Amino acid sequence: QVQLVESGGGLVQAGGSLRLSCEASGRTFSRYAMGWFRQAPGKDREFVAAISGSGGYTSYADSVKGRFTISRDNAKNTVYLHMNGLEPEDTADYYCAAEPTLYTTIVVRTESAYDYWGQGTQVTVSS
Repeated sequence: QVQLVESGGGLVQAGGSLRLSCEASGRTFSRYAMGWFRQAPGKDREFVAAISGSGGYTSYADSVKGRFTISRDNAKNTVYLHMNGLEPEDTADYYCAAEPTLYTTIVVRTESAYDYWGQGTQVTVSS
């Protein structure tokens, strides 16, 4: 079992940057594929980015490709979401998720595949 705690959200002007962090408990962090999802007010939660356990494979939603970067530091049990060029449409609660995988090269994009979720951190982008 793993517990996830997100941090780094806040209020930023359009065009600005934020870095979200998600720290996981446990000693086998590298065996977990990690993902970031977001939920805007009145909308369903959607996929943002995902990274394999090794960190060598990543995947992004089209809406954030080229602006957001997911990374991880397995020594610190932490996954990051670097967000640049933020737009008002990026306003949402951001959640990290973890899923144990057999191979550390697997990237998981599907929300329903994740067993473990953080409580979220709010990002607000003003125009």
